[in-house]
Amino acid sequence: MIRARVVGAGGFGGANIIELLTAHPEAEIVSLVDVQGAGLPISAHHTHLKGICDLTVSSPDEAPWDGSIDVAFTATPDGVGMTHAEACLKAGARMIDYSGDFRFNSAEAYARYAERIGRDPSHAAAGLLPRSVYGLTELHRDEIAETSLVGNPGCFAVSSVLAAAPAVQEGLIDPETIICDAKTGVSGAGIKPVQTFHYPLRYENMNAYKIAAHQHTFEVERELSALAGAELRLTLTTQVVPLCRGIMTTVYGQLARSSTTAQQLYEAYQAFYGGSIFVRVEPQGTPTSNNDVRGSNLCVLSVNVDARTGRMIVISHIDNLMKGQAGSALQNMNVMFGLDEGLGLRRPAFYP
Repeated sequence: MIRARVVGAGGFGGANIIELLTAHPEAEIVSLVDVQGAGLPISAHHTHLKGICDLTVSSPDEAPWDGSIDVAFTATPDGVGMTHAEACLKAGARMIDYSGDFRFNSAEAYARYAERIGRDPSHAAAGLLPRSVYGLTELHRDEIAETSLVGNPGCFAVSSVLAAAPAVQEGLIDPETIICDAKTGVSGAGIKPVQTFHYPLRYENMNAYKIAAHQHTFEVERELSALAGAELRLTLTTQVVPLCRGIMTTVYGQLARSSTTAQQLYEAYQAFYGGSIFVRVEPQGTPTSNNDVRGSNLCVLSVNVDARTGRMIVISHIDNLMKGQAGSALQNMNVMFGLDEGLGLRRPAFYP
């Protein structure tokens, strides 16, 4: 059995990976860590886990890296995973970090990202950055299988990159014309959101935020630039809507050839994701919605062409807490340990 530790067990991301691990046939949770709730069972905090996971939470200083675990999920904000990484890897464990700490492979790239979010641009484990692999499984499956350190992708990045990747790699659109219009539910703000994310201020309300300044833009540009074979810049506009969970991203791009049809674009996407069990591609005219993915690790893509304007329109649906966070993390764990990629994740969306 794979012995797992969850650092940051008290948050939404911690709760979701606990849910997945307790149902995983090849894994067991042996350690839960959080700065709050130490000495209490995790089910005292996440009451829906009573009888499913009642393991006692330890504080960070009570949880040494002593070789008793095989994998650590650091479901924590930026700056935490980097403080544990060296000790974790030296103890022989592998790490999957939810934050931006290991999404970049150089101190320079990390510094640009950190400055965007107002953090110290120095990195506490900069020597590990070249070893880290970006955890978007559909694009980096082979590298993930060989690494001990994964930087789980940001939720908007998952939604945007999966929507644009085939068109960019196949040269079907002009990469300089990409616009990502993304809407998310409020759970993306975490279990301790700021005041503006509280229910009375979200009900029947929506707004854009971090306009031209969202940190996930770095990830999207980096991944799509690699596929395009040239550096590109794009626009990512994020909005929050009165919804608990889910992200819908609409990606626009000018077709490289105006003669490209919706069927040709659909076939290109089908071919690109032919080996990806958690990406479903739908042709133009097929209705898709948040209900297709809520509670699942699935990304559903609706592939469309506006023949009148010569633009591609791809709509991406994911659950921000699953494919955008804990689901991707477990998918990466499966690949890292040579397991069936879908183990513990093949479940339908919530219905109704």
